[in-house]
Amino acid sequence: MLFVSARSIFNTEYRLVQTLLQQMQDKFQTMSDQIIGRIDEMSTRIDDLEKNIADLMTQAGVEEIEAPPEKAKEGQGS
Repeated sequence: MLFVSARSIFNTEYRLVQTLLQQMQDKFQTMSDQIIGRIDEMSTRIDDLEKNIADLMTQAGVEEIEAPPEKAKEGQGS
């Protein structure tokens, strides 16, 4: 009888641990999906911002500078 009771307790605890692990995995997946969604949203917003800046530069008659700032300064100082 003691053997059956111990086995029953083990099975109950095993299922409890399995349930907790599944819940943790589900929460982790939900959080991962939310983070990826926010990163995608930020990427879209950055793309929009870059486009708006390029449009403003075009309207102002400013050309894009291809060289990094350090190189541009070196070229102007010589």
